Amino acid sequence: MLSLMFAPIQALVSIIIGAIEFFLGIRFLLRLLGANPNAPFVQWIYDMTQPLMAPFENLLPTSRVEGFVFDFTVLFALGVYVFLG
Repeated sequence: MLSLMFAPIQALVSIIIGAIEFFLGIRFLLRLLGANPNAPFVQWIYDMTQPLMAPFENLLPTSRVEGFVFDFTVLFALGVYVFLG
């Protein structure tokens, strides 16, 4: 009975965490592939995910390998949000 009461809350949390993971994943891929930060879609993704990334800012290094940017901070944030979910 108690689990039925929390089912809608669990579903809502799953949807929110899923959306956070999706948008942070898009941010990671855009940075990895070197997307133009001046492009409107890329700016929108970066602006939208910036509040989600704020607690983790400058936490881990960003590596550049042959034109690819590997942002460890985004990966760490993804893990934290999965854990919280």
